[in-house]
Amino acid sequence: MHSTRATILRLTRLTDTSLIVTWLSGGHGLIKTVAKGARRPKSPFAGSIDLFFGGDLVFEWAKRGDLHHLREVSIHSWREGLRKSYDSMLLAGYCCQLIEAAVEPEHPDDGLHDLLDRALDHLDGNPASFRALRHFERELARLLGVSHQERSADQSLADLLGRLPATREALVERLHPNQDFRSSGSEMHR
Repeated sequence: MHSTRATILRLTRLTDTSLIVTWLSGGHGLIKTVAKGARRPKSPFAGSIDLFFGGDLVFEWAKRGDLHHLREVSIHSWREGLRKSYDSMLLAGYCCQLIEAAVEPEHPDDGLHDLLDRALDHLDGNPASFRALRHFERELARLLGVSHQERSADQSLADLLGRLPATREALVERLHPNQDFRSSGSEMHR
């Protein structure tokens, strides 16, 4: 059995009652666990597994493959504040997508785990902003060793990853400081 502090990046339905939970931890990197019965109402995981939650987990390494067995979860960071805004949820999802694309499975990196937790904690207490998006990209590029003075962080990350997640375009459109998003929905789509 292994214990680590981690943050949930992705939830994938495995069966009618079970989930695959993708976590980022400092000590174990990107790991995937099977939460058997997590979708049942009386599951021991009920209320403890949702996107962007952070806490301690206990898991057992799989004998074959990369799908490990989740045994226990103790959540410390519910991050309820970021769920109050669609923009915050969109930016949090984008940060998780970038991290998942950039990190090798089961390769520990405390710096990347800390960066993601700081970003999610920021969105928990503050509205999403273009500045926060750019800061996350700059810090990620720096930690991955691909930041260049002559190139923007998003260009460096796109070169490294092949492309950036598709959600970035919608985020830039919604959060860019030169846009006025207080206008009505019909004016926004012109």
